[in-house]
Amino acid sequence: MPIQRLFQEMESLKPEMISALTELVRVPAVAPENGGNGETLKAEKLLEILDTVGFDRVERFDVLDSRVSSGKRPNIVAYLNGETDEKRLWIVTHLDVVPAGEESLWTVTKPFDPLVAGDRVCGRGCEDNGQSLVASVFAAKGLKRSVVKPKLTVALAFVSDEEQGSVFGIQHLLGKGLFRKNDLVVVPDGGSADGSFIEVVEKSLLWFKVTTIGKQTHASLPDKGLNAHRIGMQVALALDGRLHEKFGAKDEFFDVPYSTFEPTRKDRNVEAVNIVPGEDISYFDCRILPRYDVDEVVVEINRVLAEFEAKTGATIKMEIVQKQAAPKLLDSNMEIVTLLKKALKQARGFDAHVGGIGGGSCAAFFRKAGISAALWSTVDEVAHQPNEYCKIENMVADAKVFALLATM
Repeated sequence: MPIQRLFQEMESLKPEMISALTELVRVPAVAPENGGNGETLKAEKLLEILDTVGFDRVERFDVLDSRVSSGKRPNIVAYLNGETDEKRLWIVTHLDVVPAGEESLWTVTKPFDPLVAGDRVCGRGCEDNGQSLVASVFAAKGLKRSVVKPKLTVALAFVSDEEQGSVFGIQHLLGKGLFRKNDLVVVPDGGSADGSFIEVVEKSLLWFKVTTIGKQTHASLPDKGLNAHRIGMQVALALDGRLHEKFGAKDEFFDVPYSTFEPTRKDRNVEAVNIVPGEDISYFDCRILPRYDVDEVVVEINRVLAEFEAKTGATIKMEIVQKQAAPKLLDSNMEIVTLLKKALKQARGFDAHVGGIGGGSCAAFFRKAGISAALWSTVDEVAHQPNEYCKIENMVADAKVFALLATM
C-alpha cells in the first residue's frame, strides 16, 4: 500500500483540520450538571463537517434529557466500509467539554473563541477531545481521497456526556448492541507528549459530596451556633489523611502510581462575612487503584463521618455523585495494542509502552463489556486547564496513525 501517499494526503488536509477544530471549539458543549446546554449545537456542526468526507453511512442516536433546551443528548456514528465487516475498528471521541473555569485565567484567548497561534490552537476543548475527534474524521477523509480501502470497516463514534459519567453517551450506545466482542477500539482521550504511551487499564473512580449541617448564628456569638464550615474543613482534612493512609499502596504500572483522593469543589455557604454557616458542602474526586474495592473506600469515608458526628454534634452526610469500578487488567497484549504498536513503529519509528492512568474514559465501559479497548493519543495533557491547547502537528500525526491502523 502507498503509505507515503496516504501520509502526504494527511498533510494536505492540515488547513481543513485546523478550520474544523476551530469551528467545533467555537460551539460550547457543556453538560447541564455544569450549567451548560449539552452537545446538540456542536453535533449539528459536526454533521456538516462529516458531510464533506463521504462516509458510507452516518447514524444518530439521541437520548432524551429534559434538562437541555433541545431535549436530547446526541451521539453520532459514521462508517467507512472496509474489505471486511467481520470486525470493526472503532475510534471513539466525545463531544462534550468541561466548563471554562475562571475566565480571567485565560490569558491567550477567551475559552470559546479559539485562536490559532503558531503551531497551536487554543480554546476550551481543543485537546479534550477536539484534537482527536478531528484527527479521526480526517483520517477517514484521507483514506477516501487516497482511494485506499481500509481492511476493516472504520466506525467513528462521537459521544455525549463523557465528562459526567457517559450515561447519555457511550453507555447508551453499548446498550444498542452496536459493538461486537471481536471489535477493536481506540479511545484517543489521553496519552503522552510523544505518543509512546498506550493505556490499557484505568483506576476506579469515585466522586462524592459531603454535607455538614450545624447551626447558623451571628459570627459575634459563635457559642450560640455550630460552625458547619469549620467542621467541614476538619472533615475534609481528616478524609484526605485517612484515605491516603488506608489505601496507600503503589503500583508503578500506573501514572500516577498510587490512589488519589482530592478535595475539589466547594459550594457556596453564606452571603455575609458576619454569619456562621449552618451548612457546608464539599466534594472529593478519588481515583483508586483496581486492587481496592471501591465499596471499601465508601465504608471508610462513612466511618470518618460518623466519628466527627459523635465528636462535634453536627449532622454529616455523604452522597455518591459518581462511582465506576474499573475492571482489572486482563491482557496488555490485546490485538488493538499490538496493532497500535506496529502502526507507531512504522509511522514514528519508536517502540510504544503500555500502562495505566487515573483519568476515567470511555475505554473502561468497553472493557467492562468484554471488548478490547486501548486509550492512546499524542497530547501535552493540558485538558481542563486555562489556555487549553492542541498542537497542530499532533493532530495531523495522530490522523496518520488512525489511517494506518485501518489498513493493517
